[in-house]
Amino acid sequence: MQLDPQTQQTIDTWLSGNYDEKTKSTIQQLIDEQASTELTDSFYKSLEFGTGGLRGIMGVGSNRINKYTIGTATQGLSNYLLKKYPSEKICVAIAHDSRNNSDVFANITADVFSANGIKVYFFTALRPTPELSFAIRELDCKSGVMLTASHNPKEYNGYKAYGPDGGQFTSPDDQMVMDEVAAIQSIDEVKFQRNEANIEMIGDEIDQKYLNQITALSVSPDAISRQKNLKIVYSPIHGTGITLVPPALAQFGFTNVTVVEEQSKPDGNFPTVVYPNPEEKEALTLALKKAEEIDADLVLATDPDADRVGIAVKNTDGNFVLLNGNQTGSLLVNYVLTAWQEKGKLTGNEYVVSTIVTTPLIKAIADEKGVEYFDTLTGFKWIGKVMTELLGKKQFVVGGEESYGYLVGDLVRDKDAVISCAFIAEMTAFYKDKGSSLYEAMIEMYVKYGMYKEDLVSITKKGKTGAEEIKAMMEKFRNNPPATLGGSAVVTLKDYELNKETDINAGTSKDLGFPKSDVLQFITADGSIISARPSGTEPKIKFYCSVNEPLASASDFKATEQKLNDKIKTIMNDLQA
Repeated sequence: MQLDPQTQQTIDTWLSGNYDEKTKSTIQQLIDEQASTELTDSFYKSLEFGTGGLRGIMGVGSNRINKYTIGTATQGLSNYLLKKYPSEKICVAIAHDSRNNSDVFANITADVFSANGIKVYFFTALRPTPELSFAIRELDCKSGVMLTASHNPKEYNGYKAYGPDGGQFTSPDDQMVMDEVAAIQSIDEVKFQRNEANIEMIGDEIDQKYLNQITALSVSPDAISRQKNLKIVYSPIHGTGITLVPPALAQFGFTNVTVVEEQSKPDGNFPTVVYPNPEEKEALTLALKKAEEIDADLVLATDPDADRVGIAVKNTDGNFVLLNGNQTGSLLVNYVLTAWQEKGKLTGNEYVVSTIVTTPLIKAIADEKGVEYFDTLTGFKWIGKVMTELLGKKQFVVGGEESYGYLVGDLVRDKDAVISCAFIAEMTAFYKDKGSSLYEAMIEMYVKYGMYKEDLVSITKKGKTGAEEIKAMMEKFRNNPPATLGGSAVVTLKDYELNKETDINAGTSKDLGFPKSDVLQFITADGSIISARPSGTEPKIKFYCSVNEPLASASDFKATEQKLNDKIKTIMNDLQA
């Protein structure tokens, strides 16, 4: 069995180094089985500590999530913190989700921080990611770590690192942390010896502060009191949402919440779903079945770490349909700004934030309401960065991204499915109180602002060869951008890697003003926006497509929707031609 020299050297280091015997015997077994592909994928590189932390498949090896990659990441983060705050007492918060080994990895993280003399606030049991973000600010921490792989398949786990503002690290600190992690040359540099004196358990008291502050954000308590029996079906999809979403709904005033029993127990094997991802219809099968049984008004489902939420509502034919992240995000922005407007709370100092691959409808709504709009790169940490920069100057109201992550209010610096579930329920009550449904409210929104339709196509390419294929695809688009898409000429090319926006017709270029990111955007003459972006957390390349058309009246909705669906199909075919 022939492996490349670098891979072989890493394997030899793990076999001879200060690693436990079980790890070494597993590696030896792979060697004995001549499992060259598995060995290559496990050892050909070190699992990259990226701008958000780590995410990968669990197993032995430098390119897998295990005790040693988690330990190395935490030692690097500790070294960064000790250099950044040399004369201050440093505190961090740690939480974990329901994934297999998340609790184990959380304890390893606590071991390393505490061994480095850093005070650790450690959640007694699993908790949602957004609550960790809240706790960091509440407890005046310098950092925090969440052990989760969000909505990835069960084989994955991960490590999200946060800064003192409760948001994931951004420039320049993200690079400083990455440099410290990369500087660790040997596992012997990692301090695994736990110091119990530096660890304090937290739980219920943070839960209650968080829930009370969420409840204080409510804009339409009167509508809720009149519609408190709104029939809500909720599924945590075997994740952390069960800890806080039902209490949040109850505290808002909703009295008729049915939890999907088969998915209520936290379980890292996610036994009732293929993927624990509320973006996938299959993950909501049981919730939709329950909704049909009880004739529910609203279906809510959160991912394992409860930062994303998927929803289903009844359409005008009485059938349950899933709304995508762009539809839910637009509805939420429209509702919150409308409710604020009705209450006279819009003063001209408020703002909304979204990302470059999210529907332009959000900007259209903000513009019409006279609310300032900011867009950011993909990833909620960039939304959090804007919030931190504008703290004390302007008021963040609501924001979100197409990947089912939203936020109302500035309690946290990450997408928050606990807050979002409460507000989606409030929004549903608000429209029901006016004699409308959420689906009808969506159509009315389209009549007012134009109908926007988005779709996402993901192509998975696994392992080392997959990463090379994805790179080649991006190079092809960069070097030979399409001249037309969906029958309309490409008039603008935005290359976020080069920080350049090119007007194709004029032949002129200008800076985009964003940090560097491997994203390409093609904008056509008819206003369609098509984005190509390799995923930062999965072995995928993603194509985002947004098209739009005026909607004259609600009666034209289905015909216009079909027209836009056909257009998306044509564009996607053009891209893969």
